[in-house]
Formats: sequence, structure tokens, C-alpha cells
Amino acid sequence: MTKGKMDYKSSRDSIFWFFLVLFLISIYFISILFWPFISVIILGAVVSGIFKPVYNFIKKGTRPSFASFLTCTLIFFLLFVPMVFFGSALSQEAYDLYLTAKSAVLNDQIKHFLTDNRTLERINILLSRFNFELSANDLNKAIAEAAKITGFFLYEQIRAIASNMAGVAINFCFMLLVIYYLLIDGDELLAFIIDLSPLPNEQDEQLISKFKDMSGAILIGNGFGGLIQGLLGGALFALFGLKSPFLWGVIMGLLAFLPILGIGIVFIPAAGILFLNGRIGAGIFFIIFYLLLSGGIEYLFKPRLVGKRVKIHTLLVFMAIIGGLQLFGILGIIYGPLVVTAFLTLTDIYRTNYQKMVEFGEQEAVSLKTRTKY
Repeated sequence: MTKGKMDYKSSRDSIFWFFLVLFLISIYFISILFWPFISVIILGAVVSGIFKPVYNFIKKGTRPSFASFLTCTLIFFLLFVPMVFFGSALSQEAYDLYLTAKSAVLNDQIKHFLTDNRTLERINILLSRFNFELSANDLNKAIAEAAKITGFFLYEQIRAIASNMAGVAINFCFMLLVIYYLLIDGDELLAFIIDLSPLPNEQDEQLISKFKDMSGAILIGNGFGGLIQGLLGGALFALFGLKSPFLWGVIMGLLAFLPILGIGIVFIPAAGILFLNGRIGAGIFFIIFYLLLSGGIEYLFKPRLVGKRVKIHTLLVFMAIIGGLQLFGILGIIYGPLVVTAFLTLTDIYRTNYQKMVEFGEQEAVSLKTRTKY
């Protein structure tokens, strides 16, 4: 290589590294600027993807800007208005549960079941092997304390949201703004990202397609499934005279996102309480209703609605949601599975396109080392 070519290559490399440093600095600062709104942006992207078919249908008869405005109006009435309307009722029921549990005592039917039927005595015979004894007062305190903690926690969470309703409204309006422009310019933005990405186009499209499928499975499949289970579960609680049916319906709607336990976390203890109250038929009905409702949603409703596009192991989805809730709060229900989707998709891309390349490179390195040795 001549000296002129070497100088040109050195100058070109210096320019490239200087540009790369500036580019990384700009990415760092723009990340700081956008980070406070990252949840709103991600949620807006997911919701816009769900409502894109609605936008496309409306766009056939009007301008894109007006179609996007109508779609955002629909999202506002479907999401924000119910959230505000149900917030106060949910807060009141959570507070009532807390007050009830705070002064709770075992009623006469439960005392009769535990003492006259020697149920508590039989339980203590088993517990005696562990040097432990349970009294009716201990059981009463445990039940009351669990209900009190649950009710107070839910009340505090809802009250915090209600007290910051102005901030919630601002964030929701900002999300609608994101959705408005993503519906109009989303395809151009995706094309720009694909063009900018160093990955081949088919790999970028595979990654984006998996994200769309998973977001659809979360919001459409789990969302509608949770809505059905929450409504029917809350109605059943009201029908059988259990307290706070609206509150427990909302809790069951959220628990329905968990693929393993789900609404059984509420239904099984509720059936147990009915058994303790001597309502054996009602308790059996609760268990049968839970099995039919949960099984029907999980194995009939969701597969028909979502299809088989999202193939992630049930245990992995469960752990993703639990981990997402711990890291991101309530939005972890969405973020957790999306993170797992990104990882699994990149793993599949690696196995398909790059694993052989890496193995070939390792074989070449071993071969070169052997030739050098001898």
C-alpha cells in the first residue's frame, strides 16, 4: 500500500471515529431528554399498533389526519373515561374492605364449623407435629390482617393515582398525541428505522413482526380475556352476596394476565370462605365456575382471538409478567413479555444467521493455532 493510500485510510478512519463519538453523545443526550416519557411512548406505540386496523378502516372514507383524530377520540372514550369513572368506586370499595377487615371477627357459622365440628382440633393434631397450635382467635387475626393489608394497599395505590389525576390526564393526552402521529407516519418511521439499522431488512421485519404479535396477544388476548373474567367474576361475587364485588372484579381482571394462577388466586379462597360459612353448594359452584371460565378463556377464547403467532412457554410468560411488575409497576404486564419477545427473537435470528458464522470462526482460529504450533 502506498503512502498516499495509507494517509487517506488513516484520515478516513479518524473522521469515522470522530463522527461515531459525536453520534453516541447525541444518542446519550436524546435518551436523557426522552427517558421521562419512555413509558408513554412505548404504551402509545403498542396502542397505536392495536388500533391501526380501525384507523385504516376509517381512512378509506376521509383524510388520514381526520381518521387519526377519530381513532384517538375512540381510544379516549374506551380507555380514559372508564378509568376515571371507575376510579372513585374502586377506591371506595378498597377503603370499605380495609375498614371491614380492621374490625373483623369470625362470624357464628365459621365458629361453629371450627369448634363444634372439631375441624380446628383436627387441624391442630396435624400442626402438633411441628410444635404449632392454631386457635380461633389466631385464625381470625390472620384473616383480618391479610384482608386489611390487601385493602389498605389497594386503597393507597388508587388514592395515589386519584390525587395525581392531573398528571395522569397530561400523560394520557401526551400518549394520544404520540398515537395520533404514529397512526399517520408510523409506516414511514418503521421504514426509516429499518433503513438505518445495520441488520438485514428481513431480520428487522422479523423483530418488528414479533413485537406486533406479542403486543396484540397482551392487549387483545389477555386484555379481552381479563375483561370477561373480571366482569363475570365480579358479577358472581355480587350474586352470592360477597363484599366488594367491583373491587374483586378489577383484581381478577388484572390477575387474568397471569397464565398459571390467574383468577384462581381470588376464586379458590372465596370458595374456601363459602365452605367455612356452611355454603357447601355455593363453594362447589365457585370452583366449577372458576375451572370453566379460566379454562374456556385460556384454551378456547385466546387461541381463536390471537392465534398461534406467539409461541412462548407459559412459565416464561408468567415469570416475565412477575418480573415486569417488580421492575416497572403495573405497566410491567406489557413490558415484561415484550422484553422476553425481543430476547427470544434475537436468539432465533442468531441461531439462524450467525451461529454457524461464529462456529466457523472458532474452527478457523483453532486451525490457525495448530498450523502455527507445528
